[in-house]
Amino acid sequence: MKKGKLINSEISYVISKMGHTDMLTICDSGLPIPQNTKRIDLALKKGIPSFLDTLDTVLEELQVEEIIIASQMEEVSPELYEEMLKRFNDIKIVKVEHEEFKNITKDSMAVVRTGEFTPYANVILKSGVVF
Repeated sequence: MKKGKLINSEISYVISKMGHTDMLTICDSGLPIPQNTKRIDLALKKGIPSFLDTLDTVLEELQVEEIIIASQMEEVSPELYEEMLKRFNDIKIVKVEHEEFKNITKDSMAVVRTGEFTPYANVILKSGVVF
């Protein structure tokens, strides 16, 4: 459910349509996006916009009750992993193998592609409720 200040109309529209447990994926520039899933491509060049900047902006609008990440993120990109965890203190975190993560993105309402070049900089946000 929508919370605040996002100005990207495509992302804002998707969030406004999300109900409890609907999913939104934010990904790095290399994650394959399923053909039948809405793609919101923000990538301009390497690092712009970053995964964390995009995530922070989306979190201003979307109430999240659970996230799904690839288990490889913790080992391969530990700094990003630790930074991301700071945003989800009381949120359930589900870790899956990267291949399963890619499969789950098919059920997302949309995939937001960033300019991030950090391996496994991907998260699926499961919508919560604001009441």
